[in-house]
Amino acid sequence: MARNSLPSITAGEGGLNRYLDEIRKFPMLEPQEEYMLAKRYQEHGDRTAAHKLVTSHLRLVAKIAMGYRGYGLPIGEVVSEGNVGLMQAVKKFDPERGFRLATYAMWWIKASIQEYILRSWSLVKMGTTANQKRLFFNLRRLKGRIQAIDDGDLKPEHVTEIANKLKVSEEEVVSMNRRLSGDASLNAPIKASEGDSGQWQDWLVDDHDSQEAVLIEQDELDTRRRMLARAMSVLNDRERRIFEARRLAEDPVTLEELSSEFDISRERVRQIEVRAFEKVQDAVRKDALERANALRVVEATA
Repeated sequence: MARNSLPSITAGEGGLNRYLDEIRKFPMLEPQEEYMLAKRYQEHGDRTAAHKLVTSHLRLVAKIAMGYRGYGLPIGEVVSEGNVGLMQAVKKFDPERGFRLATYAMWWIKASIQEYILRSWSLVKMGTTANQKRLFFNLRRLKGRIQAIDDGDLKPEHVTEIANKLKVSEEEVVSMNRRLSGDASLNAPIKASEGDSGQWQDWLVDDHDSQEAVLIEQDELDTRRRMLARAMSVLNDRERRIFEARRLAEDPVTLEELSSEFDISRERVRQIEVRAFEKVQDAVRKDALERANALRVVEATA
C-alpha cells in the first residue's frame, strides 16, 4: 500500500486526463467483497487486499479533491494528499462497525487535503485560528450561496453577511477574499482523451453504475442515518448538544464556546464529547449486530 504504487498525475496538458482514465479502470467493490478484503487486511495484514480497497476508492479521492481546486495549488498534489488520507483510512477501517469504507474514508481524505492546503498557505501567513480556518474553507461556498460571484472585492452587504455567518470580522472576510481571488482559470473545461470536452469532474462518473445501484446506495445512506439517530437516543441533552456541535456540525463549535455555554471547563467539555462518542459507537455497533442477526434468521428460514 505504498504511496508510489498508486497512479499519479504527471505534468503536462494530458496528465490529468491520463490519470482519470487510469483510475476508472479499477472496479468498484460490492459490499460483501469490500467486507472480506477489509477483514483480510485487518486480521492478516494482506497488502493485496489493502491495495484493492485503496484503488477502488481513488475516484472518491479525485471527486473530493475537485472541491479544493480553487486554492491555487497543483491538482496533482491535492489528489496525492487525498490518497494519503485514503490509505490511512484503510489502515484504521473496522468493517464490523457496519459502515462502508467510503463513508469512513471521506473524513480522512478531507482532513489530509485540508492539512496540505493549510501548510501551503502558511507561506502567506494565512491565519490558523479556528475561525480563520472556517473562513478559509467556507468562503467560496458562501459566496456561491449568496450569488456573490463577481471577481474583485465583495460588496459591503455580502461582506457583512459572510462575517456574521462565520463569526469573523469584516476585515478578515475582505482580506481572505483578496487572497483567494484570481482562481477562475482553474475551473476551465478540459478536453478528454476521447476527444470530448467538459469539466474534468464529469469524468469521475462510473459508467457501470446503474439507477438500481444508485438507489441501493441511497437506501444504505438512509439506513446509516436512521442508525445514527437511534444511537443518539442514548445521550442526555448536554451530551447530544456537545456531540452534535463537535462531531456532526459542518463547522465544529470550539471547546471554548461550549465551555462558556455550559459553564464548565474546556477539559470537561472534551471528556463529555469523548464519552458521548463512545456511547454512540457502542449503540451503533449493537444496532448493526442486531440487524445482522435478524438477517441471518430470515436467510435461514427462507
